[in-house]
Amino acid sequence: MEAGAGAETEPLLPPRSWLRGAEEATGSDNDLYINQAVVFIEDAIQYRSINHRVDSKSLWLYRWYYSRICQCILSLTITIILALAFIERPSSLTITSDVRYRLPAWEPPCGLTESIELLCFLVFMIDVSVKSYLVGWEEFWKNRWLMAYILTLIVSLTDWVVSLSFVCTETVRIRRILRPFFLLQNSSMMKKTLKSINSTLPEMASVVLLLAVHLSLFTMFAMLLFARTKDGQQDKEWLGYFRNLPDSLTSLLVLLTTANNPDVMIPAYSKNRAYSIFFILFTVLGNLFLMNLLTAIIYNQFRGYLLKSVQSSLFRRRLGIRAAFEVLSSLKEAPANAEQSYVSAGALFQVLQKVEMDSRCKQAIMRSLKIWSGDHLSAAQFQKLFEELDKDAIKQHPPSPEYQSRFMQQVQFAFGHPYFGYLGNVVALANIISICVVLVMDADKQPSERDDFFLGAINCFFILYYLLEMLLKILAMGLKRYLSYPSNRFDGLLTAILLVLEIATFAEYGFPHPGWRPEFMGLLSLWDMVRLVNMLIVFRFLRIIPNMKFMALVVTTLLDLVKNLRAFAGILVVVFYAFAITGIMLFQGAVVPMGNTSVVNTTYNNGTLQCGTYEQLEYWPNNFDDFAAAVVTLWDVMVVNNWQVFLEAFSRYSSPWAKIYFVAWWLISSVIWVNLFVALLLENFIHKWDRRCHRESLSDIEYQRTVELMFRDVLEEPTEEELMEKLHQHPHLHLCR
Repeated sequence: MEAGAGAETEPLLPPRSWLRGAEEATGSDNDLYINQAVVFIEDAIQYRSINHRVDSKSLWLYRWYYSRICQCILSLTITIILALAFIERPSSLTITSDVRYRLPAWEPPCGLTESIELLCFLVFMIDVSVKSYLVGWEEFWKNRWLMAYILTLIVSLTDWVVSLSFVCTETVRIRRILRPFFLLQNSSMMKKTLKSINSTLPEMASVVLLLAVHLSLFTMFAMLLFARTKDGQQDKEWLGYFRNLPDSLTSLLVLLTTANNPDVMIPAYSKNRAYSIFFILFTVLGNLFLMNLLTAIIYNQFRGYLLKSVQSSLFRRRLGIRAAFEVLSSLKEAPANAEQSYVSAGALFQVLQKVEMDSRCKQAIMRSLKIWSGDHLSAAQFQKLFEELDKDAIKQHPPSPEYQSRFMQQVQFAFGHPYFGYLGNVVALANIISICVVLVMDADKQPSERDDFFLGAINCFFILYYLLEMLLKILAMGLKRYLSYPSNRFDGLLTAILLVLEIATFAEYGFPHPGWRPEFMGLLSLWDMVRLVNMLIVFRFLRIIPNMKFMALVVTTLLDLVKNLRAFAGILVVVFYAFAITGIMLFQGAVVPMGNTSVVNTTYNNGTLQCGTYEQLEYWPNNFDDFAAAVVTLWDVMVVNNWQVFLEAFSRYSSPWAKIYFVAWWLISSVIWVNLFVALLLENFIHKWDRRCHRESLSDIEYQRTVELMFRDVLEEPTEEELMEKLHQHPHLHLCR
């Protein structure tokens, strides 16, 4: 290899023949190759692109940029600038968001939040500058994300200057809507997920178009079927739901989500039962067929596109490993073989000592390297060593203690046996049943009439059993092995909390006895203490989950899904944030309270409010007067229960065009994002089910899944030609073979 163009002034990968034939190859060159290999391997571990500068100064800057402290500072900056929405005008710092009772919120003085913003912008400017330099100026102009990053910063800074010139009195702040971009551009997995969603949109659009046709046809049919008649008494359906085209579309759109079923058909159904056929047919075709078809298409298409993204991640990993091999094969101690390149085991060992990676993987690779029979590794052998990165994270539990005493061995066998755990599950179930019986018996009694003796005695007995069980398990398994199981840590923590609460209760009120009803003393209310203990005991009953295979499968699927949902959750945060800020700009102050009188029969705009309206249901806290209230309102609409109330209310308080905002939010959140979540949930569950069917259960081994490992069985390994072709396209390295 020879030196790349641009800013690199040091030799990168000189020709192999030059290295073999000349004595000028210095130790500094070897140090450079070692550092290049370290960075390439770290890129492979993190699935990062290797298309960055590789001279010594750039490598130092690159590792500094991706160090834990720098990435934590960047993440903290993103969190701070997103959290500003809660304290800047309009502030969310009030106890309630109800417009009837809300007190004036504290408003930060002009310049306070703006100063924090400026500091965040400075961090982002440093971030984009370092990224731009590291990729090189030629690659910079090809990187759309970096270009968008700079454009976002320019617009944000311009808007920041405008805000200060208006002394923070402007109502529209464009930079607030752009803030989620900083979160989006900082996550490679979020970018891949967004790319997958974007690629899936054409298939989703076809079903959405079919839904629109279905909605339009039935809207026309409904306006003809429920047209106004001469008899005004028979026009309840027309008056309530199908008075005009916008109302008809809204009524059927809400019915598509079943939020207003059966309310929408009751006026017509009460007149003639045959009208129910129209509404049932609309719901069957729209909700049961088309909406579920949309879910199936999203699952099928999104899985394919996500698989492609994961495939590209695998290619990046293999390419990083191969790049490390190529630079190490240029060391002067490499054997002179023109046909095939080799890497010395000592050079790789030196690289591994500098690489920041999981200790488990590093130790496994070093063990394999130490027992390697030869002194040099080929490209295939080099790649095989790093296959340890692709394996499931396996957690081996420590061994149990070895007792010499025959009696202790029998104790260890008895209390370390699974049947002892089953006995604990039976006791936990009995505890729950006894608590339920006591609570049902005392449900209708006044607090002064309750005898808390039975509940106190029950808690005392079972907590003592839990404490004894924990100590016996520690004796049988050893403390390290006991704590290595999450279920044991959960049991032990709850047992300790229960014991502390019980001791505090006894210290304050004494031991339980018949007629035990001590007086309320400060914050230590007996009933509150007992109720808290009971809730913790109910949580302890979750210990049965690992012993029920199918329930354990479902729970572990959900836990793994939570671990791997950062990209999806991040995109949801971006969408929530953007819609919340937009909602504040559109509807802030739109909802005006009607006073403290009852609104059931109150007239408003020359009409009587009906049951089920925003005012009658007292939905006053759901508004867009501040960021926190806007987020909760969007959540309520996403759930689609009674979302027609928000459609009607904000259309009345602001403008009929407000329906477009809420329908757009429903499409993005409830239709697209929720279906994408279902797709990932199905994929994770099916994959775990297949693994459960093909792998024996091992009590001492725990497997952890990632999104990449989820698709590992169907991924294709890149070929030698593909890797070398990509390496030849590296903007800062030029291979000579």
